[in-house]
Amino acid sequence: MEKVTIRKGTENDCEALHKLIVELAIFEKEPDAVDVTVDQLREHGFGQNPYYEFLVAEVDNEIAGIALYYYKYSTWKGPSLYLEDLIVSAKHRRKGIGEKLVSALKEKAKKEKMGRFEWQVLDWNESAINFYKKLGADFDGEWLNVQLKL
Repeated sequence: MEKVTIRKGTENDCEALHKLIVELAIFEKEPDAVDVTVDQLREHGFGQNPYYEFLVAEVDNEIAGIALYYYKYSTWKGPSLYLEDLIVSAKHRRKGIGEKLVSALKEKAKKEKMGRFEWQVLDWNESAINFYKKLGADFDGEWLNVQLKL
């Protein structure tokens, strides 16, 4: 079995991060939806006020997956960790990489005394839903996603 290493993402990982974001967009049937560039990922994640952080999963010095997250505040639970995207490249799926990334973030959230660790999943993504159920995640069927297009 291949050794999986989990580490904090760095500015040098932004090209691989972007590649995985595009791979996810294609999987989610939105191949033209990615507007963010590699330069923007660098600026937004490593500038004066970073908007996000990410963990990297490496297999044989190759980035096989990422977990991009940020901090938010819940008026009921206080500081929270929000997983924006969990992406494992197609050729590295079913190796336990996603579980390792989620576990690392869960431990980070516990260590930092977060009130919540949360994320969303598309209702048609049965493999992801089953994966999260296997991890013991709770699903909330009451809330609807809301966005204002800018």
